[in-house]
Amino acid sequence: MKIGVLSDTHSFFHPKIIDFFKSCDEIWHCGDIGNIDILNKLKSFKPLRAVYGNIDGLEIRNECKEYEIFSVEKAKICLTHIGGYPPNYQSESLKMIHKHKPSIFVCGHSHILRVMFDETNNLLYINPGAAGLEGFHKKITFLRFEINDGIPSALEVYESEKRVNIK
Repeated sequence: MKIGVLSDTHSFFHPKIIDFFKSCDEIWHCGDIGNIDILNKLKSFKPLRAVYGNIDGLEIRNECKEYEIFSVEKAKICLTHIGGYPPNYQSESLKMIHKHKPSIFVCGHSHILRVMFDETNNLLYINPGAAGLEGFHKKITFLRFEINDGIPSALEVYESEKRVNIK
C-alpha cells in the first residue's frame, strides 16, 4: 500500500499534491488543515485519514478527531498533530504510544521534516514538515512511502521553495 503524508497546509493546497500523491492508495493529513475546502479536496481525490490541528476551527474538528489509531498492511499507526519527537514526545502522545504500541507514529505541528527510528519505543517516527505557506519553515515538504506486510519502505520526499507559482 502506498501512503501520502502531509501536514500544516494552513488553507493552502500546493499544486504538486495531486501529481505527487496520484500513485498513493490513501493520504494522511496530520492537522492544521486550515479550512474545510482543503479537507474536501483531499477527500475527493483519495481516501483520507486526517486529524485536526491547533489552528483548525469547529468545521474541521467536527469532521476529524484529535488522533487516529488504525492498522494498515499489518502496521499499527498513531496519527496526531502535536506529537513532539523522540525522545521529547508531548505527554499525551507518549501516553498513546505506551497504550497502543504503534509501529509507526505520525505527527505534524513543528513544520520540520523528520523521519527517524525510535529504538526506545520500537517505532518509525514520521513528521512530513509543512505543506503550506504559513510558518517559519523555508521549504514546503510532504512525503510518500509504502507499507508491505507491516514494513515501511520506499520513502520519498517532495520539497520546494516556499514561494510557489500556483498557476
